[in-house]
Amino acid sequence: MAASMRKPLAFLRRDFVASASYKFAFISQILGIFFSVLTFYFMSRLFGVAIVPYLAPYGGDYFSFVLTGVALASYLQVSLTTFSGSIRDAQVFGTLEALLVTQTEIPTVILCSSLYSFLMTSLRVIVFVVLGVLAFGMDLRNPNIVGALLILLLTIAAFSGLGIISASFVMVMKVGNPLNWIFSNLSWVLGGVFYPVAVLPDWLQKVAYLLPLTYSLEGMRLALLKGYGMWDLMPNLLPLAFFAVVVLPLSLWTFSYAVGKAKRDGSLTHY
Repeated sequence: MAASMRKPLAFLRRDFVASASYKFAFISQILGIFFSVLTFYFMSRLFGVAIVPYLAPYGGDYFSFVLTGVALASYLQVSLTTFSGSIRDAQVFGTLEALLVTQTEIPTVILCSSLYSFLMTSLRVIVFVVLGVLAFGMDLRNPNIVGALLILLLTIAAFSGLGIISASFVMVMKVGNPLNWIFSNLSWVLGGVFYPVAVLPDWLQKVAYLLPLTYSLEGMRLALLKGYGMWDLMPNLLPLAFFAVVVLPLSLWTFSYAVGKAKRDGSLTHY
C-alpha cells in the first residue's frame, strides 16, 4: 500500500512546492470565491423570481441553483486544462522526456500529474458551498450526500478523459488545442450552469444532452437540492457512467499513441 502511494505523493509534493512559492495566489483565490458568491447572490435577487417556473424541479431557488452549477463546472475547467497544462509545462522545462523514460507507466504519469489540481479544486468548491450556506442561505436541507459523491466521481472520470485527449493534442501539435475551446464553450452555454436547460430551444436541448456536464449538473442539483434517492438519479448516473467507461480508457490509449508518435517523430522535447 505504501509503495503504491509513493508516486502519487511525490507528484503531489512536487506540485505543492511549486504552488507554495506563489502565496498571494492562494489569498486571491479565496477573495475571488467570496466575490463570486456575492455576485451570484445579488443576481438571484435581481431576476431569480422571473426564472422560478423553470427552477421548480430543483427547488425553486436560483442562488442555490447557480452556485451548485458554477461549483461543479469548475471540475470541467480543471479537467480540460490540468492535463494539457502539465504536459506543456514539462515540455517547456525539459522534464517530459526524463519522466517518460522512467519505469513509471504513462497512465500513472498523466493521472498523477492532475492530483494536486483536483485536490485544490475540491477545497475551493468546499469553501464555495460552505460560504454559500453559512453567509448567504444556500438551501441544502436534505441532501443525498452519497448520490452527490457518486455523481462527482463519475463527473471527474468523464471530464478527465476529455482532458487527457486534450493533452494528446498538445503532445503532438505543441500549440493549439481546439478540443478545449469547443467543448468548454459548448458546456458553459448549453450545459445548464447559469440557467436551466429547459429555457433553451428544443433543438438546443437535444444538443445539451449530448454533453456530460448536463447530466452532472442535473444529477448534482437533484441530489443536493431535492434529496433524490439513488434510483431517481439513475437517468443521470447511467449516462455519466457511460461517458466515463468509454471516454477514459479511450483517452489513455490516445495519449499513449500521441507519446509514441512524438517519440517516432523525434519531437518529444519540442515546444
